[in-house]
Amino acid sequence: MVPTRFLERSSSKIGDTVRVTHEKETADLRIVGESFDTSGSELEIHADMADFASAVPSAFLVEVKSGVSADEYARKVAAVIEPLGGGATTNAPSGQEGVILVMSAMAVLLTLMVVSVAGLGVLNSVVLDTRERIHDLGVCKAIGMSPRQTMSLVLAPVSAIGAIGGLMGVPAGCALHGFVMPVMGRAVGTGLPSPVLDVYAPVQLLLLGLGGVVIAVLGALVPAGWAARARTATALRTE
Repeated sequence: MVPTRFLERSSSKIGDTVRVTHEKETADLRIVGESFDTSGSELEIHADMADFASAVPSAFLVEVKSGVSADEYARKVAAVIEPLGGGATTNAPSGQEGVILVMSAMAVLLTLMVVSVAGLGVLNSVVLDTRERIHDLGVCKAIGMSPRQTMSLVLAPVSAIGAIGGLMGVPAGCALHGFVMPVMGRAVGTGLPSPVLDVYAPVQLLLLGLGGVVIAVLGALVPAGWAARARTATALRTE
């Protein structure tokens, strides 16, 4: 198993055979997979120790069974191997989880900001449009239109525009995601597997598309409520 940077610098691909030297031993190894690891700056290769007789492991990674205390296990192992110059300890909490948490929080914050800006834009447009149409709405109210029907009259065209925006935005967002993510991976010297790129299921895409309708409706609720509460006589006198 070799990292992406190894494949790029050696102009090799999965299935090729490369000659690797460890200490004084040389072996021809076949590349069977690509490791997506950016933790080290060196071109580390993951291979079977049986290929090199002189290879001596410097550490062992042990996964305890469910219900077994890792700390207690490490203490018992350390009591045995410390006199021989070894040591045993549990893995320290990875800082990667904190980084992922921060990145997720930033993504959520950015999403909320974009939704807020979009909602305010809808609010501004619908307020102006409703004020321009208030006389027409007054005529409709005069011939018997109920407040609920008035709100529906205001929200209907906004919902249609939100649906069109969702249908246009979702494919554009997926295309942008498919372009940006590989570029980000190459910037840190690694490729990205399909589970990182193919993250949207059909149901999620449908919900994202409906998000345009939800944002449009939420942004138009205030002016629609104002139009529904407006008195008929006041609306008719408005020019």
